[in-house]
Amino acid sequence: MRIIVATHNEGKLVEINRILEDCLSADVAQVELVSAGSLNLPDPVEDGVTFQENALLKARDVAARTGCPAIADDSGLIVDVMGNAPGILSARWSGKHGDDKANNALLLAQIADIPDAKRTARFRCAAALVVPETEAGAGADGRYAIASETVEIGEMPGVLLHEPYGEYGFGYDPLFVPDDQPARATEAGEKLTSAQMEPAEKNAISHRGKALRALLPSVATLLK
Repeated sequence: MRIIVATHNEGKLVEINRILEDCLSADVAQVELVSAGSLNLPDPVEDGVTFQENALLKARDVAARTGCPAIADDSGLIVDVMGNAPGILSARWSGKHGDDKANNALLLAQIADIPDAKRTARFRCAAALVVPETEAGAGADGRYAIASETVEIGEMPGVLLHEPYGEYGFGYDPLFVPDDQPARATEAGEKLTSAQMEPAEKNAISHRGKALRALLPSVATLLK
């Protein structure tokens, strides 16, 4: 079964594919994940005001255009001292979408004087699965009706550092130290940023991993 991941970020596709492989085991062979970007599908306007709304609108658009089940996620960083900002604006906090370096630099400048004890934050992810109604075919507008929608939420709490560390991940990962740590860090008495963790270590505790694992029973139902 082909499932379209509503993203133009191939790094995110790789991360989602790893999570599915870990959780679906043998059933993963039945799934072909394809990014919306690789199909040259347009990015819908993300005009929702919550992570849930944005995840659903992205998945709905892809499912309606392709007639394939679609997975989308919307995630971001919530900084307590900033009144839950940058939130849904995380990826474009500095003004340009996806400019990780600029986003990180702006965030660090904004909380430069905040003491360590007050630099608490959390990543939140909403993951959506939208399944189209394909039996009647596409409508006159070339789009398929929607048969079902499922949304799940995952969170990863932690704290923000004063400078970036690590080479893995993307976004704010180099600044963020999750409360939950991989066994090797705990045993060594260390605290790693998300960007210092191996992909499997991050996926085991991440907001996206939690949301996608909660979504997997709905994905598994499609394979029966």
